[in-house]
Amino acid sequence: MNKKVTIGVVQAAPEYLNVEKSMQKVEALLREAAAKGAQLVTFGETWFTGYPAWIDYCDEYARWDFPATKTVFARTHAHSLDVNGPEVKQIGEWAKELGVVVVMGINEKVGSGIGNGTIYNSLLTWNEKGELANHHRKLMPTHTERLLYGHGDGAGLQAVDTSFGRIGGLICWEHWMPLTRQTMHNSGEHIHVAVWPKVHDMLQVATRSYAFEGRCFAVGVGQIMRVKDIPSELKLPPEFEGKPEYMILNGGSCIFGPSGETILAPQWGVEGIFTAEVDLNKCYEERLALDVTGHYQRHDVFELTVNKKRPK
Repeated sequence: MNKKVTIGVVQAAPEYLNVEKSMQKVEALLREAAAKGAQLVTFGETWFTGYPAWIDYCDEYARWDFPATKTVFARTHAHSLDVNGPEVKQIGEWAKELGVVVVMGINEKVGSGIGNGTIYNSLLTWNEKGELANHHRKLMPTHTERLLYGHGDGAGLQAVDTSFGRIGGLICWEHWMPLTRQTMHNSGEHIHVAVWPKVHDMLQVATRSYAFEGRCFAVGVGQIMRVKDIPSELKLPPEFEGKPEYMILNGGSCIFGPSGETILAPQWGVEGIFTAEVDLNKCYEERLALDVTGHYQRHDVFELTVNKKRPK
C-alpha cells in the first residue's frame, strides 16, 4: 500500500460575520493550498464565519436580555450557512475542480424544520468529487458556547471514504468525551481532523493522545482572531483598548502521527497554509501493538451503541 498524502492546514483569520467575503477567502485559500500540493485542506472550528471568542472576555455579554448580545446573535445567524444552500454547493464545486478533500468548521443555520432559529457548531467534509460527504454537529457546546449554540446529534459521528483514505473529525472538547472518541476510532480513520479555536497546551495533549490512541494522523487546526474582529456592537474589555492587531486566538496548528510523533510542530502567532506529507501505512504499522478497534478492544465485555438519528 503506497498511501502518501499531503495535508494542508489553514491557519488564517476568517472574515467575521460576512458570508460574501468569506466565500472569496475560501476560494483563494483552497487554490493556494492546492497549489502547494495539499490533497486534504483543513479549517478550524466555526471558521466560516468566525469563532465567537468574544464571549469569554466580558461577563456582561452573558447577561439576561442584553441587547448587544442579541444583536450579535442575530447577525451570526444571518451569516451562518444552510447546508442545503448555495455556498455549501459552491465550496463543493471548488473541491471537485481542485481535486481536494475539504474539512471546515462552520456556523450552521437550518433553512426549515426543527431548530430553524438555532445556530449549530458544525463540521463539514467535502470529498474530492465535490460531494458533501459528512455533516457533523458538535454534541455539546462547551461552557460559554451554550449561550449561542444548540446541541448536536450522532448522525455525523463517522469517518468517510476518500480517494486516499478515511477522513474523520471532531470539534474541540468532543475530544475529551471517551465514547465519542471510541465511536470515531471504530469508524476506521486514517486521518482525524481536530478543530479548535486555538490549540493551547492541553489541546495539544488531546490531539496528540488522539493520534496515539486511534493509531491515525491527527491534525490540530487552530485559528487566528484579532481584537479588531470582535463585533462592533460589543464594548471592548479594557485590556484590549487600542490593540486592534492583538491576537485573541493565535493558532497552534499541529499534526501528530500514529505513534504520537510530531509531524508539524505547533505554529504560533503566524498566518498561512502549512503542509506536511504523511504515509498512511504508518496507521497499520502502529496497530501491531495497539488497536482499540480490534485486538485491544474486548468486544465480549463492552458494547457501544450510537443513536445516529438526526431530528427532522
